[in-house]
Amino acid sequence: MSEPTAPEPEETAPSAEELAERKMRFLFALRSKGVTDQRVLGAMERIDRGLFVRNIFAGRAYEDMPLPIACGQTISQPSIVALMTQALETSPRDTVLEVGTGSGYQAAVLSCLVRRVYTVDRHRRLVREAEGLFRALGLPNIVALAGDGALGLPDQAPFDRILVTAAAEDPPGLLLSQLKIGGIMVVPVGQSDTVQSLIRVRRLESGYDYEELRPVRFVPLVEGLASD
Repeated sequence: MSEPTAPEPEETAPSAEELAERKMRFLFALRSKGVTDQRVLGAMERIDRGLFVRNIFAGRAYEDMPLPIACGQTISQPSIVALMTQALETSPRDTVLEVGTGSGYQAAVLSCLVRRVYTVDRHRRLVREAEGLFRALGLPNIVALAGDGALGLPDQAPFDRILVTAAAEDPPGLLLSQLKIGGIMVVPVGQSDTVQSLIRVRRLESGYDYEELRPVRFVPLVEGLASD
């Protein structure tokens, strides 16, 4: 859930023809940003980001930019969603934990690529709204839960893949412990909201291998349930 500077809202809603053109540009932009995995591109094409962006920002759903959602959170820009998904190197039999449901967009994309997605968010409202979208889209392999994502889901562990959509100071130890041997976690890491790196962690028999992928900007990983 990357943190944007809020854009100015559009004054008029786009036509169906304009939306179709924007979707075409949307997929072209993903390729131009380095998204080469055909499975990921197919999932991004299947899941309509426009369903996850509401109110005055709906007209900007197909632009490569983060946008505000409820509870002071954001929906990440599509290229970051695609690049993080690509970095997970998923297979159809994987079980994935996502920390930070947000709008539900990232979980929906993942659901097209893996066997099951568990997604956790500290905001109950976001979980409820995301669940409604998952049902409407016919995505039965997503389990959305309200909870403290920093704790992971030990009862469902170990996971083949873990994706964290909020920035931690270091890769969270509790989440790393819930990763299978041979598994991958992708997580933004940084001690401020201006200096963060996207890290890919592979769990090995003898420990962990860390790879820095790119600079990013995400909202911080906050412990505990929200009051909303």
